[in-house]
Amino acid sequence: MSSDTSGNPSDGVSGNPTARKHTALPKAQILIEALPWLTRHRGKTVVIKFGGNAMIDEELKAAFAQDVVFLHHAGLKPVVVHGGGPQISAALERHGIVSEFKAGLRVTTEDAMDVVRMVLAGQVQRELVGLLNQHGPLAVGLTGEDAHTITATKHQPRIEGELVDIGRVGEITEIDTGAIEALLADGRIPVVSSIARSQDDGHVYNVNADTAAAALAAALDAETLMVLTDVEGLYEDWPHSDEVISRLTAKELEKLLPELASGMVPKMEGCLHAVRNGVETARVIDGRVQHSILLEIFTDEGIGTMVVPDAPVDDMKGEAA
Repeated sequence: MSSDTSGNPSDGVSGNPTARKHTALPKAQILIEALPWLTRHRGKTVVIKFGGNAMIDEELKAAFAQDVVFLHHAGLKPVVVHGGGPQISAALERHGIVSEFKAGLRVTTEDAMDVVRMVLAGQVQRELVGLLNQHGPLAVGLTGEDAHTITATKHQPRIEGELVDIGRVGEITEIDTGAIEALLADGRIPVVSSIARSQDDGHVYNVNADTAAAALAAALDAETLMVLTDVEGLYEDWPHSDEVISRLTAKELEKLLPELASGMVPKMEGCLHAVRNGVETARVIDGRVQHSILLEIFTDEGIGTMVVPDAPVDDMKGEAA
């Protein structure tokens, strides 16, 4: 027998396709599964709210950056919006400022606002931009203050029937997408900190990042809003069941809102706002799962909870018929 092992059929293994295991075949099958989704989403804008454990776990942060860059190279237009709850709380503690929440929102005094601004624009955003730019000169950071991207007025939530002052927390009144659209047209990935310019008093406001992401998604006419959380999705009957609702309409979500835990309310209100203002789908996904973004957008199964617009009246008549 010949001792040649260069792929000659005489070697009995390396030259025999039926005898050699194609270990890469599952990878090819995964790529093929992604093909219709790649075709569907190519050229579309996707707004991703970055938050939860994905912001503080090093491996999850790296995986998130890889996912966003993958979307970019796959022909989508990702826009990242971030808050920085854990980092802000830690910084406030270092500065001797007590963290307090009312109606699910951080009470933000003047002193706290200085810290919030510093952490979001100077720490969280810079780290995220750096992670994305490890893969090329792609990411550009900006805050809602820049180019009047996000404008807000003072927000006073109603608690037990009374309006409550929670400091420099903003309610979004206007979105200007010009700077973001220019970056997308230039092939960049905008990374937006959830700080807004004031509409009326010259100050800046701390804006809930879920709310900011939803408003930007609607203003950009995005195809999808994706909100990373620390849960699997919206639960059917929490805490009695951990069954995740995989899909629901805007009306179905609206009925559930009064029953939700306070931490989920801004996220689900954001999803509701998005799909009622032109966004095709809004998805709440588990940011604790590596590459959850790719699993949700490029696989048949998907993960998390997807919110869709209500069916048009004509469609509903058709179904009834």
